[in-house]
Formats: sequence, structure tokens, C-alpha cells
Amino acid sequence: MSSVIETKKQLVEEIADKFKASQSTIVVDYRGLTVAEVTELRKQLRDAGVEFKVYKNTMTRRAAEAAGIEGLNEVLTGPNAVAFSTEDVVAPAKIINEFAKKNEALEIKAGVIEGNVATVEEVKALADLPSREGLLSMLLSVLQAPIRNLALATKAVAEQKEEQGA
Repeated sequence: MSSVIETKKQLVEEIADKFKASQSTIVVDYRGLTVAEVTELRKQLRDAGVEFKVYKNTMTRRAAEAAGIEGLNEVLTGPNAVAFSTEDVVAPAKIINEFAKKNEALEIKAGVIEGNVATVEEVKALADLPSREGLLSMLLSVLQAPIRNLALATKAVAEQKEEQGA
């Protein structure tokens, strides 16, 4: 009997470590999806470096408490799967939200973004954000704009002086 308890304790510790290490975590209800659909979702998440697992709700509740995450217990009812992302905050939300649009059986229940519990609306808002690379390219274009405008103005002045001199 004690070996079963030890196994459960190790599982709770493992899940708690994943909660702590994750940039974002999304809890979904996958009831109604076919095996092929779940496999496709797992593949998309795996390609993005996101771990997608199904755990017992009691284990997930205890792990969330151990990780210091409060407010997640209300959504941990019924069959749930959890997507953990240690690298990209936006990736799991974006992939799961897109998949949920195509497959209405997939329901986003909640999320944990950098240690804070997020509602379904907040997860969907996160999914609508551009990726990290997209945000960096936007920042770069904003930083380049003044220099580009200066170069264009300098070129226009030079061309004007050439026309006046000719």
C-alpha cells in the first residue's frame, strides 16, 4: 500500500514541478474528441515544444496547491488535459484556441500564465497576441522608423540641393 502512496506523491511532485517551470499552462476539457483529433492536437503541441498530459484531477489539485497556485480547483472536474509550456507563453494558448475553433468538442477551461490563474477570456486574449518573434519584429520596425525617416529626409535634401545646383 505504501508503494502506491509513494508513487502518487512522486506524481504530485512531478506535476507541481511542471507548474513551477512552465511559462504558461492551459487546462482543457477534451471530452468528445476522437482519438485521431487528440493525436493531431498532441502533434501540433509537441512540434511547438508543449507537453500535453492527462492527469487525475486529485493529483492536479494537490500539485497546484504544492506549486502555490490557487483558484484552479474549480475547473478541475471531469476529464481534463493539461498543456505545459516552459519556453513560449503564447504557443499553447494559440494552438489550443485554433484547434478549439475547428473542433467545438475541445473546451478551454482555464490557464496559468507565469504563476497566475487566467480565465478562459484571458487565455483567448493571449492566443490572439502575435508570437514572440512577431512582437520582436514589430519592436524592431518601430526602432528603425526614426532612422529610416532621417535617411529619407537626408536623401530628399541632397536631391533638392543637386537640382538647385544643376
